[in-house]
Amino acid sequence: MFSIALSEFRMLIRNKLVAACAIFIPLAFGAFFLINPNPNGSSTVAVLQLLVMILMGVYVTATTTLAARRQTLFLKRLRSGSVSDISILSGLVLPIMIVSAIQVGIVLTVLALTSEAPPVHAWLLVIAVIAAEVMFTGFALATAGVTNSPEHAQVTTLPLFFAVFGVALWVVFTGTSDLTWVKRALPGGGLAELVMTAWDGGDLGNLAVLILPSLAWAAIALYAARVMFKWEPRA
Repeated sequence: MFSIALSEFRMLIRNKLVAACAIFIPLAFGAFFLINPNPNGSSTVAVLQLLVMILMGVYVTATTTLAARRQTLFLKRLRSGSVSDISILSGLVLPIMIVSAIQVGIVLTVLALTSEAPPVHAWLLVIAVIAAEVMFTGFALATAGVTNSPEHAQVTTLPLFFAVFGVALWVVFTGTSDLTWVKRALPGGGLAELVMTAWDGGDLGNLAVLILPSLAWAAIALYAARVMFKWEPRA
């Protein structure tokens, strides 16, 4: 698995399209939110940074990568060896997740250092990042199953991208005092509230309620990937 991950990291850097999705575009979004602070406070900026960067850096990039590796028969060649399917897929997405986590960590650290109100529970941000990485990796595996080519990934990832971003904006600007369970259950809603709790403080008794929906969505996505994922090139 680790040899595959190392090889994938080298290929990621060399591929301009994937490198842009994984490195430059997420960092550009993160920098944009730092330069243009939101009047609603640093917690809102943190939510937008985390979700947009991981959506771009993990979800879109991993979907694009898997579609590209399948199209070039790289997945088929790997599967013909002794490495298990789980090890192959883990090796392919691990570099993407690590790069994304480092980027998000850097941007959120800069935000915390430059903010007038730093996060109250910084350790919760780590949990939020891990939960988001797992959830969107699962979604990437599922989406790759219906993606014909790396170019097609720019289309197949759009519905979930905008759905998650829209739910996050809904939670950020309206709170969770009404339709609480609906907002938390939708993908991105629990994550948004978790980041806001980490930054602004709040009732830590709700942690499990905020984390479990993201893990549940990850499990659903992984199951969907198991059913839909294709190792052979799609027509």
